Amino acid sequence: MTELCKLRDVQRAMAQYETAFESKYGICINAGMALCSLSSNDSLTSGQLGESLGLSHSNTSKIICALEKKGYIRRDIGKRDKRQMNFSLTEEGDKLLESIDCDSVGIPKILTGLIQ
Repeated sequence: MTELCKLRDVQRAMAQYETAFESKYGICINAGMALCSLSSNDSLTSGQLGESLGLSHSNTSKIICALEKKGYIRRDIGKRDKRQMNFSLTEEGDKLLESIDCDSVGIPKILTGLIQ
């Protein structure tokens, strides 16, 4: 049962951090991680992006829509397969990613050991 209680504490800390992150940057943690994934690649399909984030197709679509609406990513038609959509960072998305300082949000103590 001790492990379960520790997991509860980690989950609460993540929820607290995500609320502060979203308040400061206007995007959720998953959207921030999507920007990170796209910055490491020229472009990704929604399937590739979802796989890199560990999200379902539905959640990946929601993240993509939110980032597109805000102008942080762009959708391009595949060059070889016109049915395929590729996503990449816009200049605005790159600027936002550069401005993100996770330490300024205040990473909860329970999480600092997990990410360093």
